[in-house]
Amino acid sequence: MRRALLLLLVGLLGYGIGIAQPYVLRPALVAGQDAVSDAPSRAAVVTVDDVGGRVLSIRPEGRDARQLLVFYPGGLVRPQAYEWLGRALASRGVHTVIPEFALDLAVIDTDRADGLIAHYAGGRPVVLGGHSLGGAMAAGYAAKHPDAVAGLVLLAAYPPNDVSLAEASFPAVSLLAEHDGVADPDAVREGLDRLPRGSELVVIPGAVHSFFGRYGPQAGDGLPTVARAAAEADIVEAVASYLDALR
Repeated sequence: MRRALLLLLVGLLGYGIGIAQPYVLRPALVAGQDAVSDAPSRAAVVTVDDVGGRVLSIRPEGRDARQLLVFYPGGLVRPQAYEWLGRALASRGVHTVIPEFALDLAVIDTDRADGLIAHYAGGRPVVLGGHSLGGAMAAGYAAKHPDAVAGLVLLAAYPPNDVSLAEASFPAVSLLAEHDGVADPDAVREGLDRLPRGSELVVIPGAVHSFFGRYGPQAGDGLPTVARAAAEADIVEAVASYLDALR
């Protein structure tokens, strides 16, 4: 009986370790893999910095950026999944920084933007952004620090129910994938009521939740009816147009 119990405990321990391993041992943070979309995006300057933890920094080549975008990744998604977006925005004068969070969960350190703004902003306007869970945490930060933020970009995300930015002085933009099976479309639309006046909802035709980041298919997501490249072009246009309007 003791031997059987011991074997059972060992088996359960091994099973638990196997389940926990992908969450505890996260993939390496490597810049430049599956991130270049075209010649302008290839020209972006990308580094992995240490600013209170590792940060993926993507800035224009040969000129100063006009805006700083602090972007919180989605839950359990590595920062490099959004490097493609930072590269696309770099050619339009935007410096994007994407922090690495413990366990890849922005909810663990929602105020991470404090140090990033202090280190990178240099007096430039700061826009907060994020995908999915990261977007919800970015909205929470913007609500707590409205004077430090000039804009908010939400990708398949919405403010938590106890967060309101209705009185903020800046508009936000909220992007919704047409066939998103992860973020509740109704919740994204209802989230507009907690965003600043003048905020806009943009639906990305044919896209799904995982098209906002290059991290592969996601369980429970919908089925796309458009090529990823087409959806990414629409995403870049929506975000870039919003950032241009803030200037």
